[in-house]
Amino acid sequence: MRFFSGFGFKNEKPLFKQFLEEGEFNLAGFSYGAQRAFKEALNSLEEGKRINKLQLLSPAFFNYLPLEIKKKELLAFTKNPQAYLRFFYKKALYPALELNISPFKDTPTLAQLKELLFFEWKEGELKKLKEKGVEIEVFLGELDKIINPQEAYNFFKPFGIVYYIKGVGHLLRGQNG
Repeated sequence: MRFFSGFGFKNEKPLFKQFLEEGEFNLAGFSYGAQRAFKEALNSLEEGKRINKLQLLSPAFFNYLPLEIKKKELLAFTKNPQAYLRFFYKKALYPALELNISPFKDTPTLAQLKELLFFEWKEGELKKLKEKGVEIEVFLGELDKIINPQEAYNFFKPFGIVYYIKGVGHLLRGQNG
């Protein structure tokens, strides 16, 4: 399995071991990494490579977000990256605020944030993966403070299995970690 890390994260795959299905032809990604795993799946199929499963963990889905909000996010990051990341990690952790994610923190760039916010999930591309036999699994947390889980659920539902997990946030963890 090839795993793609989220924005501001590195080597966080162990946080999601209960959801991941190991396999030579499986791809998975968390948040921003879900976008990258999705692109890798599309590229792999174009190159004639086999992909069995694509697992999207709290995929960074912002198709619904107005342009003004995206621009405000970029401006906030530009003005004070440290403050932006403190707030971001707090939202990502919720409701598992006691979870220690220090070993998994990375230093993201403005370019990565821009790519994350302006990435457009396209129904036609998801449909293409599904038609080519790629099994798509999406994991969403009911209490996610980073994305709108209901918007994501409605968007991804036609293309695969969507797990809407009660009582967990972006990291797919509950109050007790």
